[in-house]
Amino acid sequence: MPTVGRMTAITSTAYSRDLGDELRRLREKFTGLTGHAFAEQLGWDPSKVSNIEKGKARASEIDLVQYLMTCGRDSHHFEAFRERYRYAFDPYVVTVPDNLRTLALAEAQAAKITCYDVVNVPGLIQTPEYARALLITFGNTPEDVERFLRWRMDRQAILKRQNRPECLFYVHELALKLRVGDDKIMEEQYLRMLFHTHILRIVPMSAGPAPAMKSARMLFSFEKMVPVAYSETDLAKVFAHDGQAIARSREHFKWLDACALDEGQSRSLLANYVSGLREDSHDRRADLA
Repeated sequence: MPTVGRMTAITSTAYSRDLGDELRRLREKFTGLTGHAFAEQLGWDPSKVSNIEKGKARASEIDLVQYLMTCGRDSHHFEAFRERYRYAFDPYVVTVPDNLRTLALAEAQAAKITCYDVVNVPGLIQTPEYARALLITFGNTPEDVERFLRWRMDRQAILKRQNRPECLFYVHELALKLRVGDDKIMEEQYLRMLFHTHILRIVPMSAGPAPAMKSARMLFSFEKMVPVAYSETDLAKVFAHDGQAIARSREHFKWLDACALDEGQSRSLLANYVSGLREDSHDRRADLA
């Protein structure tokens, strides 16, 4: 008879779902077994494999050893994975800046994404040219620029799905004023925001200094999972599942709703920025004539 073994049920997090998905990928790549067949080989109930791979339950250390060894992974792989897994269900999870998976998976699973950015256009609505110029500005190597650019563009695929998440982007006017690349890059980025986003709300300079002092953040809402608040710096990515963090993020976006221009006013402001670029370009050509 298959045994369930020691496994702790707990509220899943963005990181536990990411690491669970990593286990699933290992199973598929190195064993070719279905979850049910893999469970049979381990002597587990199939629901145990499913819950671990979905990040819905914390596997014991023995479970991880058995799982990874059945996938043909060695002790070094186990030690590295265990070190990451120990934090998987924490209410606040901090990951390194080049962790590309956890954020992408959270975006892919979300039913609604609410985002605020202060000095940059949000990654989900950046044009490739804007994203590349921004990555170069951050001092990345050419190899990392191309790697991060591919990841950023791949993330945007969720906006083209039939069941795409509902997205609301708050962008401070500072991000419109801050020049990234040349006029052509900025014009294309303005046009992308003008015509190819879900809901875009600009927080104007006239709202005063307070909105500009707030950190960029995202709030992910899911159909059947606890919401996730997210923020990042150049040092770390932070995923918060704590109830107070979620409540503060909701209050933050409620406050931004009162500060921001409505959709029509936001489009008018973007159109003004496009017109301003074109007028500047015309003036420069006239000066050269």
